[in-house]
Amino acid sequence: MGEERDLLDGLLMELRRGTLVLSVLSQMKEKKYGYSLVQSLEEKGIPIDPNTLYPLLRRLEKQGLLESVWETGGPKPRKYYKRTPRGNEIYHELKGQWKEMSAGVEKLLKEGEE
Repeated sequence: MGEERDLLDGLLMELRRGTLVLSVLSQMKEKKYGYSLVQSLEEKGIPIDPNTLYPLLRRLEKQGLLESVWETGGPKPRKYYKRTPRGNEIYHELKGQWKEMSAGVEKLLKEGEE
């Protein structure tokens, strides 16, 4: 049973990993800092570990899809991220592709139930 659980956990991790970029980009129209993004995603049913999120945010920034700014006026400094114009273009393209793929997968799953 442990081997089967490990297999399922690995497959679920793969499935989630493929959706995290789109999930994160979907939330970045307005600026957000990391912890608020973790909360926002969790509230919408997409749990994400901060140890996964922060490297992803840095990678998306390096790719030019997000930009960041430090705000130091509050009780503690926070780094806020927001989609760039390029990030908006990529997000909309990924969103369109996701809709097509998910519609196709939905058809496949329905066929499998018959």
